[in-house]
Amino acid sequence: MQPEEFHDLFSLLEAEVKKIIVGHAEVIRKILVAFFAGGHVLLEGVPGLGKTLLVKSLSRALGLSFKRVQFTPDLMPSDITGTQVLTESNGRRDFQFKKGPIFAQLVLADEINRATHKTQSAVLEAMEERQVTVFGETFSMESPFMVLATQNPVELEGTYPLPEAQLDRFFFKLLISPPSPSELKEILHRTTGSGTPEVSRVFPENGAGQIGAMKSLLRQVLIAPPLEDYVVRLVHSTHPTEQPRNPPVSEIKNYLRFGASPRGAQAIILGAKGNALAEGRVHVSYEDIASVTYPALRHRLILNFQAEAENVGPDQILTALVKKVPRD
Repeated sequence: MQPEEFHDLFSLLEAEVKKIIVGHAEVIRKILVAFFAGGHVLLEGVPGLGKTLLVKSLSRALGLSFKRVQFTPDLMPSDITGTQVLTESNGRRDFQFKKGPIFAQLVLADEINRATHKTQSAVLEAMEERQVTVFGETFSMESPFMVLATQNPVELEGTYPLPEAQLDRFFFKLLISPPSPSELKEILHRTTGSGTPEVSRVFPENGAGQIGAMKSLLRQVLIAPPLEDYVVRLVHSTHPTEQPRNPPVSEIKNYLRFGASPRGAQAIILGAKGNALAEGRVHVSYEDIASVTYPALRHRLILNFQAEAENVGPDQILTALVKKVPRD
């Protein structure tokens, strides 16, 4: 596949999703970048902002199977992965595995922080290993496979915050903001009128080959050594014990317990490559890195008590980091 073809297909996917979704252009782009980079996405926003509709529209445009799981405190791991069912055929009884919703190609884990840690961990193996083990038997996920999880940042009573190990497995964390007045007006026009637009499928029935070619091309995008070094400095500087001497990032030392893992650097590099292709370029620029730094790192910074007491968030710390870490 040529870069021009990637750019055209990517733009077509964005346009199809935007037929249904008003605004959130950057969120749509970042989800698609994460998809072609082979990652999973955590979406954070209050209810009613179109998170479920966004994922459904994306699955239709990509032509992938889609399942939604509403996470609740009484949800069991077997409700997600599947279970053994007793069947009878020709007078013989046998156990047959009935696959759960996790075996769809695009899985929406709605309000993932409402389920217990035991149930959350059932998604963990599927996300990282692309497989599920049930009763000692391993079942592989169909490719491509992506998990999009949502959580509500406001209503936290009775929730189970995702552990750091699970948060780290998300490629990006994206924040869904409320619509502007003009966007809200457009939403009303689209949803209260008689006509409703439909998303067209971009890839043909056997489109897995094209998707695979796009994923392969993304990893072939060039990144110059100075840009790679900059990403290393950026991620390394998130650790309180590894501060640069000139100038030190005081916000890191004051407000963080632990910094980002190597997965954070991987997400920045792959995300920047995807953004470059989406812009029609075959090499990574500093602007590509800047566009993915926040979504790649914000959920990988572990705040200390002082940050919580002073209401300092990850994005504020990242702003200070980006300002103080030199590009060369």
